[in-house]
Amino acid sequence: MIRGGNITEITYFVLLGFSDFPRIIVVLFVVFLVIYIMTLTWNLSLIILIRIDSHLHTPMYFFLSNLSFIDICYVTSTAPKMLYDFFQEQKIITFVGCVVQYFVFSTMGLSESCLMTAMAYDRYTAVCNPLLYSSVMSPTLCVQLVLGSYIAGLSASISQLCAMLQLRFCGPNVINHFFCDTPQLLVLSCTDTFSLQLLTAILTMLFGIINVLVIMISYVYIVISIMKITSAKGRSKAFNTCASHLIAVSLFYTSSIFVYLSSSTGGSSSFDRFASVFYTVVIPMLNPLIYSLRNKEIKDALKRLQKKRGYC
Repeated sequence: MIRGGNITEITYFVLLGFSDFPRIIVVLFVVFLVIYIMTLTWNLSLIILIRIDSHLHTPMYFFLSNLSFIDICYVTSTAPKMLYDFFQEQKIITFVGCVVQYFVFSTMGLSESCLMTAMAYDRYTAVCNPLLYSSVMSPTLCVQLVLGSYIAGLSASISQLCAMLQLRFCGPNVINHFFCDTPQLLVLSCTDTFSLQLLTAILTMLFGIINVLVIMISYVYIVISIMKITSAKGRSKAFNTCASHLIAVSLFYTSSIFVYLSSSTGGSSSFDRFASVFYTVVIPMLNPLIYSLRNKEIKDALKRLQKKRGYC
């Protein structure tokens, strides 16, 4: 803490995490550690598989490999600190560390939101304009969409970072959560938070509502196109190309919206914290499974990889 006149400025925070569950703290640690390891393993494996198998060098899998990369960074921004704090008597994070953690978390989350929209456009083109798919979804456009997603997420997070650095904290410094998030910091700040609240609302509108609307409109056209397909087999095949993305989008947005609506007052109940674990840790683990379990091309790629190992 830094003292200046009658004001004590907070330079660190205490993350309570799951300290109110002492009886099951070991169980929670093991569960979250296993989930984190599985998340890293599955997403890295998917990236490597897409990289080494030329049959998967298509726009959809290019987007998917970037989604896996984002999910690795996303979960790593919060999970290691959470796991480390399980057995720490003082769960301390500096103000700088808190801001950096949120910056990485926010950048990856906003980038994923944009990437989900790009993937929706990819699926729209594949179903609604299959004959023009190769020419429309060119390698150049795919790279531009991915870079645009990263740049948009990074730019928005930098603007939030600048606004967050203007905040001052005079006490208390206890965050009833396992990572630094905007609602909790806004409540603890002893300075005017209007600019950050306004900026957060604008970014929510741009990255949340607009992206969701674009995805919904894309799927309206996709459903209309699928209904026009005469054969049941053709409709099933077209639907399967979009089902995984639709499930991933639904999980990502519904869980995020629920958590931020429930924590809009800055509080964080036990239920809110476990819900946050779902969208910060569990969903990045589920994404590679959602895209792989019923995906024939992924299964074929795994078979080809096994054959290559057999020949070696």
